[in-house]
Order: sequence, then structure tokens, then C-alpha cells
Amino acid sequence: MPGRKTDVKDAEWLAELLALGLIPPSFVPDRGLRALRDLVRFRRSLVEARTDCRNRILGVLEGAGIKLASVATDVFGVSGTAMLQAIVAGHLTPAEIADLAKGRLRKKRAALELALHGSVTDDHRLMLDLLLGSLNDTEGRIAAIETHINVRLEPYRQDHLNLTTIPGVDWAGAASIVAELGTDMAVFGTAGRAAAWSGVAPGNNESGGRRRRAGARKGNVHLKTTLHTAAVAAGRTKHTYLADKYHRIRARGGPGIAGGAVAHKILIAAFHILARKVTYRELGADYLDRRAKQRVQRTIVRRLERLGYDVTLRPKAA
Repeated sequence: MPGRKTDVKDAEWLAELLALGLIPPSFVPDRGLRALRDLVRFRRSLVEARTDCRNRILGVLEGAGIKLASVATDVFGVSGTAMLQAIVAGHLTPAEIADLAKGRLRKKRAALELALHGSVTDDHRLMLDLLLGSLNDTEGRIAAIETHINVRLEPYRQDHLNLTTIPGVDWAGAASIVAELGTDMAVFGTAGRAAAWSGVAPGNNESGGRRRRAGARKGNVHLKTTLHTAAVAAGRTKHTYLADKYHRIRARGGPGIAGGAVAHKILIAAFHILARKVTYRELGADYLDRRAKQRVQRTIVRRLERLGYDVTLRPKAA
């Protein structure tokens, strides 16, 4: 009641609720998973630092009038790294630097030579040299932490391999799911509870019997980020159920809503894979059409009739 709230009374009330069993226990993973979680989260911070360093390098190049990123798809690949080192050295002409391209990039040597014409000063070379050194150090740290993560994953190796069968989930994504969600799904009980805890389940906003649109819940930010990244990657796959689902929702609600919906699907799949110790079962890109076969037929026939056709459907022979 107003005017009677104190820390002592709050503590007494919480103790009473706990004694009556009205406070559900929190999810606390075992020591091995907690150690793996620390390593995976540290790797994420290193990857973010690497991305920041790469963006700074691109900014210095733009400031010097070097448009390398507009021609080369991967500025930090084998060819791009050799070109960056040559720019830092400063003793090669743009044509000679462009000649360092390898593979398919060699077909773009004329465009590369134009992109490498700029006003590179000693200050630009100094900044590029320091940033490239920092980038190499960060990549070395990422490689070292990934080696240690791989060792920590040994007790959960089969679960980790099973998760990588989900479209869009790579080695790092599966490691993050294992570290954040654990491998014992009995602590959540149902897939819906796991989705709500992860923060990818839709929120509830209902009043007067009417449901209103609500954003996603707050949850484990590390797992949520991993699932959204996997959802975008799954949307780029071909002939998969998740890609078809992503593009259907994106056409109506945009990439943000589509990513959240597919992230929810990936979490549900991960829950059942970890609970049943099985691999991912692909439903196929035509699963939603097969599930609503009659509705799809009516929609297509109606559209053709509006265009002036008489449509007769005849099943194909077996």
C-alpha cells in the first residue's frame, strides 16, 4: 500500500512467496556451460572489434579517395590484403597494385586501377599500418579463442553437430545456442517457454477480447542476436522451408519482422533437436503450399480467371 513500502517488507514478502513455492527457479547452467558461455561471449566481443577495425580501414581509404570497396567484394581477402599492404608501403603505382589481384578479381584490373587512384598521404599510410596490425592481432585472438571453444564443446559435440544441420546456423551460431540455451530442455519444459526466455516469442497485448500487435519480448540478448543472424542467413539459402517462410513474411512486413519470425522458428527447431537428440528435418520450400493446397489452388485459379482464362485443373498421372 502507498506509504508502507520498505526494503524490509519487500524482503519479507519475497521470502514468504519463496516459502510457498510461488517463485519459479531461475535457469542456472552447470559449470561447464558457464565456462563455455563466457568464451562464446568473449568471441562475440572480439568479432565486433574486428568489424569496427575493418570499418575504420574502409573509412581511411574513402578519406584518401581510394574506392577499393566499390570494386572488390571482399576488401580483406587475399587480394585485398595484398593491395592494402602495397598501399601502406607506398612504392607501387595503381596499375602495379591492381596487378596483385588474384582469381576472378583479375578480370576487374581496369576498374581496380581507376579505384586505386587517390591522394594517399603519409598520415593515411600510418593509420592504415596501425589498423592492419590491430586487425591481424584481433584475428589471432579470435582464432585462439575458437580453438579453446572447440575444446570446451567436446562434451556437447553431438548436440553441436545436430544444430549445424539447421539452415543458417553455422559453427559459431551452434556454439552460441549450446552455451546460452544448454542441452537439457527439461529446464524449460516446452518450446514456447524456451522461446519466451530467449526473447524471440511474440509479446501479448490483449484488452477487451481484442489482440493487438505487440513487439518481441526482452530476453537473452546474446542468444537473440545469434538467432536473428541465423535467420538472415537462412533467408539466403535455396530450396528450404525457412527461406520460403522468410520471403513470404518479408513481402508483407519487411525484413525486421521476417527475421524475428524465422528466428522464432529456428529456436523451436533447436529446442526439439536438443530435446530429442536428432538432426534437423527439412520440410522443403513447397511445404506451406502443400499444407494449404486447396487455398493455393483457389488463389491461382482466381487470378487466372481475372486475366480472362477458363481454367480446368486435371491431376497429373502417377
